[in-house]
Amino acid sequence: MLKVIAKFVVKEDRINEFKECCKSFIFETRKEEGCISYELFQDKNDKKVLIFVEEWKNEEAVANHNNTTHIKNALPTLISLVEEEPVLNITEIVC
Repeated sequence: MLKVIAKFVVKEDRINEFKECCKSFIFETRKEEGCISYELFQDKNDKKVLIFVEEWKNEEAVANHNNTTHIKNALPTLISLVEEEPVLNITEIVC
């Protein structure tokens, strides 16, 4: 199992737009083969920080997800709404 953590720092005046954009592809992503969970969180102390926490069966499931139409279509919009480069961590359980 893999856990992906993707952190986005969104332009303050674009936070609601970012969250709205995420709603449709989150719904589609949760139906994907190999998706265990896929959630978007917002930092309580800094509302501009939005973090995806994803659990996937394996690397193949993550790769398939990254090649879906809904992700390929949403990513340019998401990137246009952030004020810095997103940070992506792909992790696995070690203990």
